[in-house]
Formats: sequence, C-alpha cells, structure tokens
Amino acid sequence: MAKNTSLYFRIVEGRNLPAKDVSGTSDPYCIVKVDNEVVARTATVWKNLNPFWGEEYTLHLPMGFHTLSFLVMDEDTIGHDDVIGKITLGKEIIGSQAKGIDSWLNLTRVDPDEEVQGEIHLSLELLRDRKRRRLRCQVIEARDLAPRDISGTSDPFARVLFNNHSAETSIIKKTRFPHWEETLDLELDAEELSEEAMVTVEVWDWDMVGKNDFLGKVEIPFACLHKTPRLEGWFRLLPLGNNEVDAGGKLGALRLKVRLVEDQILPSMYYQPLIDLLVESVISPAEVEDSSALSMLEEVTIVESRQDVAMTLVKIYLGQGLVVPFLDYLNTREVNHTTDPNTLFRSNSLSSKAMEQFMKAVGMLYLHEVLKPIINRIFDERKYIELDPCKIDLNRTRRISFKGAVSEAEIRDSSVEMLQTYLTSIIESIVASVDQCPPVMRVAFKQLHKRVEEQFSEPENEDVKYLAIGGFFFLRFFAPAILTPKLFHLRDQHADTRTSRTLLLLAKALQSVGNLGLQLGHGKEQWMAPLHPIILRSVASVKDFLDKLIDIDHDIVSSVPQRAVFMPSVTVKEGYLHKYKAEGPQLLSRFAFKKRYFWLTSESLSYAKTSDLQVRSSIPVQCVCAVERVDENAFQQQNVMQVITQDDDDGRMHTMYIQCKNVNELNQWLSAIRKVSIYNVHMLPSFHPGVHRGGKWTCCLQADRAVTGCSRTHSAVTLGDWSDPLDPDVESQMIYKQLLQGKDKLSSTWSHKYICHYMKKAEQPPERGLWQSDKILSDTAGKNMWRCLKLIRHRAIKKTGSMLAFTQMAQSATFR
Repeated sequence: MAKNTSLYFRIVEGRNLPAKDVSGTSDPYCIVKVDNEVVARTATVWKNLNPFWGEEYTLHLPMGFHTLSFLVMDEDTIGHDDVIGKITLGKEIIGSQAKGIDSWLNLTRVDPDEEVQGEIHLSLELLRDRKRRRLRCQVIEARDLAPRDISGTSDPFARVLFNNHSAETSIIKKTRFPHWEETLDLELDAEELSEEAMVTVEVWDWDMVGKNDFLGKVEIPFACLHKTPRLEGWFRLLPLGNNEVDAGGKLGALRLKVRLVEDQILPSMYYQPLIDLLVESVISPAEVEDSSALSMLEEVTIVESRQDVAMTLVKIYLGQGLVVPFLDYLNTREVNHTTDPNTLFRSNSLSSKAMEQFMKAVGMLYLHEVLKPIINRIFDERKYIELDPCKIDLNRTRRISFKGAVSEAEIRDSSVEMLQTYLTSIIESIVASVDQCPPVMRVAFKQLHKRVEEQFSEPENEDVKYLAIGGFFFLRFFAPAILTPKLFHLRDQHADTRTSRTLLLLAKALQSVGNLGLQLGHGKEQWMAPLHPIILRSVASVKDFLDKLIDIDHDIVSSVPQRAVFMPSVTVKEGYLHKYKAEGPQLLSRFAFKKRYFWLTSESLSYAKTSDLQVRSSIPVQCVCAVERVDENAFQQQNVMQVITQDDDDGRMHTMYIQCKNVNELNQWLSAIRKVSIYNVHMLPSFHPGVHRGGKWTCCLQADRAVTGCSRTHSAVTLGDWSDPLDPDVESQMIYKQLLQGKDKLSSTWSHKYICHYMKKAEQPPERGLWQSDKILSDTAGKNMWRCLKLIRHRAIKKTGSMLAFTQMAQSATFR
C-alpha cells in the first residue's frame, strides 16, 4: 500500500512581538520549514508588532516528515535579519489533534543545539571471542547536515560513545555530505554488556577557534545488538533534547492553523466498486431521489470537509470524463429543491462548492489571462483610493497633489475616476473573453442555464438564469480573485493596505455587476453610489456575454479527454528566471547567470532571451529525471534549482541550473515542474545538491562526475493547488473515508428515508419496528453502498493480512 501525507497550515497573525529596531518596532515575516527545508516565506509586515499575514499553504509529502517549524524574523535592510523566535511542532503533536491545531502558540528562543538536520549511515555489530568483547561501529557517510560555517558548509566528524569509551573519525572539511568509510572499535568488559545501556553516535562541526558545533546524534539501545548480529542503515540525527522554554510569552505568539491528513492508499482495483457507484449516480439517477451515492455522501459530509469533498469529486469525475453530467446532477437537485429564486445557490451546499472548485480546477489559466494584466497595473500604480467618507485620510494626499492641501471632495472625485477606469478595464476584459473560456466550463454553464430556465420559466423570473451563472462566474470566481490575488496565484505577495482597499472596492463593484445591479441602493454602503451608473451600463453587455458563453455545442467537450482538459498543453507557468551559462569561460558565479524568460507546459520547459521571441530552446518534460534545490555554497547564490534530464537517444545526463528571485518563487517552480513530470518513468532516487567544479563535487567532495547522488530526491513533494495532477486512488480513498466516518448516520438516517418512501408508495403508514428492516433496505440503493463499503473493507483486510492491520490503517486514514 502507498502512503499519502498532506499538510495544511495557515499563518494567521502574530501578537506582542518584541521590538528589534531602534525605532521601537519590528518588520516581521515568517519562514516555514519542514524538516529544516524552507518551504514558504510570508510577506514582511513593516513596522508592526502585531502583524497579520493570513497566508495558507498545502504540502503533499509522500515520504512523510518529522517536524514543522515556524521562524519569525525581523527584516533588516543592512546586515543579517534578526531571529525573533520559533515554534516547532512534531508530526505526532499535529496528528494527535482530531480537527487539527487552531490556537495561539508562544514563540521560543532558537537554540543552536536543537537546529539539527540530516542522516548518518552506520553499521554496528558486537564481536565476541574468548578473551574480549568489541563494539565495532562502521561510520560510512552522512547527508544533509546543518551548515555551521559562514561558507554554508561544515567540517564534520563523528564520535562513538558507549559508557566511558569513545572513538572519533577523521575531520572532513567543507562539506555537508561527508564520506568517512571508517571503522571504530571499542574494547568492552563483560560487565558492561547491559541491555539497558545505549550506544550514542554524535556528529560535530570542528572549529579551529572556539568550541565545536553540535550537528546531531543517534542513540541505539544496546539490546538491539543482542537481537541482530549486524545492524546497518540510515539513522536520522536528533537534537540534544533540551527543553524549549517559551520565555513566558516575552517573545510574542503566533496564531496558527495546522492540519495533517494521512491516508493509506490501496491499489486501484480495490476502489473500483466505489467508482462504479459514483458513476452510476450521474449516468443512471436513482428512482429514489435521495438514494444515490452522491446524495448519501452529501448527507454524511460535515461542513468543514465539504470543500475538500467537492474538489475530490470534481477530480474523480474529470478523470472519468463525466464532470459535466456530475455538475448537472448536483445543480438539478439544487434547483429542484429551491422555491425562492432569490436563494438559489446562495448556500454552501455540495452543488455550490463543486461548481466553485470546478472553476478553479479548469479555469485558473483562463482567469490569469483575463485578470493578470489589470491586477499587475493596480499593484504597480498603488493609488490612494477611498469612497467612504469615514475612512478618507487627508494625510495620505501628499502623493496625490503638491499644490497644497487637498479636500475630501477632491480625493473622492479622484477615487471615483480611478475606480471607473479599473472597473471598465476588468469588465471589458471579461466580456471579450468568450473564446478564451475553457469549453468544458462553457458547457457546464449551458446545462446550468437550461435547468434554471426550466424551473423558473415565469416572465418575472427572466433574469434568474443570468443571476445563477453570474453568481458563480462573478461572485465566486472573478471577485474573490480580485480581492485576494495571491490565493489565486495572480501575485506572489499579498497586497499592502492601500492596494487592498482598492481591490476590495473593485470586488464589491464586480459583485454588483454579477447581480445585474438589482441590489444597488438597497445596502448600507450608499457611498458606492458614484459607481452605480457604470455598473448599470454594463448589465446589457454582461447578459450578452453570458448568452455567448453558453452558445456552444455539447459534443465539443465529449470529444476531448478530460485529463487533457485538466492539464492542457498550454502554459501553466511562465516568467523571468536566471539560467546558468554553462558554456564558455567562467569568471564569477554571480555573472554566469543570464536572464531568460521561461515557459512551462505539460509537454516542455522552454526559454528565450525575451518573452516575445518565437525562437526558443526547449526541453521535453518526458526527459526530466529530477528537479531539486542547489546548495547555496555551490554558486554562492540563493534560491537556485537544478533540472536534471536524460537524452532519449544516448541516455546522457544533463543538468540546467536556474536561479529564482526568492524562496517562494523557487518552491512554485519546483512544484510546477515536478507535477508535470510526476508520471515520468526514469526519475532519479538521488542527486547532487552541489556542482562538479575543480575535479570534484562541491557537496560530497567525490571526484567521479558520474558517482551516485549524495542526497535523496524529492520528486513527489509538491505544493497543493489547482494544478495538482489527477490521482484516482487518492481521491477514491478520500471519498471512502468520508463514507466510513458517516456509516452510523447512514445506517440510521437513510434506512428511515427509504422505508418511508416505499411505505408511502404502498399507501401504508411507516411502522417504527420496520425502520431497520434488512429486507426493505435491500430494495434500495443503500444496499449497494453498504456492499461497496464492506467490499473495500474486506479487500483491505486481505491486503494488509489481518484485521488489526486494517484497523490501524483505517485509524491513520482519518483527518488529523
């Protein structure tokens, strides 16, 4: 069985942080590490001791992890940034919380002896003869050790300790990947062979001046050597184990939301009965409206999980080529259950959430094409815009005029003019984007239009069909993207206060456009009135746009594979990066990186000098073997990654080094390339995080250029977002888990509903004693659901070999 681990975390805000600057404030930001590897960096909140970030991330970690750390830093323009404090959460701590962690946590001081990382390869055995006992420890190598020197490396040596005996390896200088291949023997007395004793292997960084720095330790119970003649393997280095002190909250606190999801994934055939049930729900709807697998799933899904379930279902039906019938099924149920058109799709039902996640899954690239130029312009211009008289700040007007004081009326007039300009550009861009909208999205809206028109056919409800589509298209897709561009990957950082206010006003206006201006003048925000004319003038063009949007042949989508719809052969990421110039003479590393524009599609990674050049160098995605970080000391540059490829013809390996502008951009590119190459068959298990220069690798100091990599690859470690590849087994496990958690509710609620239905059909009053009748239940779709759950459970027990193993698997497959 495969294991799937996903980590969700949100850095909400901080409070009572200490002042690190002479001005009496700090400029805090957060760095997030998983097992000492930086995976995210928040924006800097300038001059604030109670910062708000609100940044959230999802990480897919198939290999698992040990610790999640949050470091709060104070950014300094000159010199190194100051460390304010940190919070470290072990995997066990996160997993022990059924609903995850959502609380304020005090920051602790950073102890260098606790900042350890990496693994060491050891072989231990207890040698016995007639005269003596010896403990033999072969110290083979170590990898990914913490850098302790200013050069970004260490000078490591290992020390073996047992009782009062010790021995040390040689010192290997300037490496985090030392190869010792040394054997250390400790002579032992017979009375020392106690099973309670502990063999300790420590790794230290040697310093010529001052004391040596601790790099980690491994503790192995001596009893293990009695049970096995030879113990060999990679061992994770652990800290000294000093108790962290939170300083009584003197370093401040962070509000964090962290949730761990772990699943044991069975082979595909085990989930086929569940997939068949889900497919049957949309192809052959049940006679009893509430008896399909989808309706059962909606009944047992709690509100907190509804969005995850909706996204999972969208992916399942995309993979089956049935996403349009799936959405049509949910939307039809929602429309048929709605009597008041004013409440249509206004709740967070499974139907609403599914449409919302569907638009993100297939329409994100489309949204970028439409909105990104306008969003970039708003960020670049950074105008002071305000319409609310209670919030106009005359002190901010110096950047508007240098002719003296500016009145409140002048600020308001200037703001109206700028908002009208921005809003006009947004509306014009949207209404001109019919051909850019993905066909599958247009067909889904066409079906929605049809169902709403059938249900609300009265003349007075003529606009309901436009409101239904506009509610999703404008209110749940474009408006949220304008409000928070970072969450839709339109920007790398959140907007500052000034730009955020502009985006909020534009999002409010666009929501009114999606509502066809029907609610203008009825709310409390009468100060938005200057934008009402432009909103009302746009109604006709919006209706015309929606009519054109649904004017599409339904067969267009059915002729295109849904996986192609989800991962199209179009640009999924692009932008300027710096490529290492491998040819010609090299002077300094910093001058060897040349600016190039990169494009990534599901088929190739290409680049050129500028974005408008048609002649590009290209690497087929199918040739990618690994995409990994590069050590900072390799080029004396930060945020460098390497793309390792293999020629199809001669099998030769090539490495391209690329530098990103910051750690977030680095993680985004790593994740994007890994996702499009995740199904490649020749992925490498190891790599070199350094470069081969001066006749040796800078990481492990090995001379052979073709020697096996000294560090493990992370090919399946990715950021979770709309571009996640389809994985039917993972998605099926998530749905099965939801049904398994709601089995008690299924057995009570649904049996009652079915019996009432059939009793009503026979014009008989329902008898309480028959509610749990197996005979009645067997006549319903509920029987198929129970059979499916039992079948998956039975096969899982058979796969794991025992009921106990299955129980442990089921427990680990719950939301943590």
